[in-house]
Amino acid sequence: MTLSVRSRHHSAKQRSVGRVELLLDDKVVRYANGGRNGNDNEPNVVLIHGAGGDRTVWQLQTRWLAHHGYRVRAVDLPGHGGSAGPVLATIEEMADWLADFVNAAGVAPAHLVGHSMGTFVVLETAARHPEAARSVVMLGTASAMPVHPGLQAAADADSSVAGELITSWGLGSRAHQGGHESPGMWLIGSTTALLDRADTGVLASDLAACAAYEGAKTAAPQVQCPVSLILGREDKMTPNMAATDLIASFRDDVTTVNLIERVGHFMHTERPIEVRKAIAAAIGRVEATAALTAVGS
Repeated sequence: MTLSVRSRHHSAKQRSVGRVELLLDDKVVRYANGGRNGNDNEPNVVLIHGAGGDRTVWQLQTRWLAHHGYRVRAVDLPGHGGSAGPVLATIEEMADWLADFVNAAGVAPAHLVGHSMGTFVVLETAARHPEAARSVVMLGTASAMPVHPGLQAAADADSSVAGELITSWGLGSRAHQGGHESPGMWLIGSTTALLDRADTGVLASDLAACAAYEGAKTAAPQVQCPVSLILGREDKMTPNMAATDLIASFRDDVTTVNLIERVGHFMHTERPIEVRKAIAAAIGRVEATAALTAVGS
């Protein structure tokens, strides 16, 4: 489906810095632009958070990218952060919504960057709506994301235990010891607080959507744009081995893999400098190839 067929109507509030809002189907969509709107000739980057998260998980990447030559949009999915609900129940619905957002924001095609659940969203978007994706970058992913029954039960009950479990499993050993690159950052506390502040039912719905999604290996070979995976060696939530068959499902000529040592599932908050460099490198390869192709033609 395309934007015109689906009759999407949108408008944007004219704000140049920080938190920005856009109307999509008369519903507020909140995103962060890293402090600047960017220029039309800069690469467009759209960042998608994981289950129970929001745009703030990217705060240690968004501003850096925005001030290093990228036009950035870190967006809250419906029902998350500052975006109006309802929460979307399936990965496929989220993918269709993301394609509409990219068009509404005027940033198509964009480099789609996703973490965890967000990797399924950007993958499905690229497969279903190739016009929306210039490249795909996936942080902490696997061919499937089954959810432990105890975690799902805690999330269904809106218990704080759910956030505590995700934080404990999701952070690598180094993050549990402290010593973050950003002085004063307490990853255990901040990650738990982020998940706790999600509205009732949001985390439960997201986890159920991840567990139910079986389309990753079907979507992968349909993706025509370049794909980069950034994986954490100590990731317990989407272990590296669980990504092997997904990686094999992509066309050989579109996929690169970057493995980061001593980091867990929340690599973008655990090692923000290394991760933003990896994202920039992935995007840079695509832009450099495009530039060479343009010169050759």
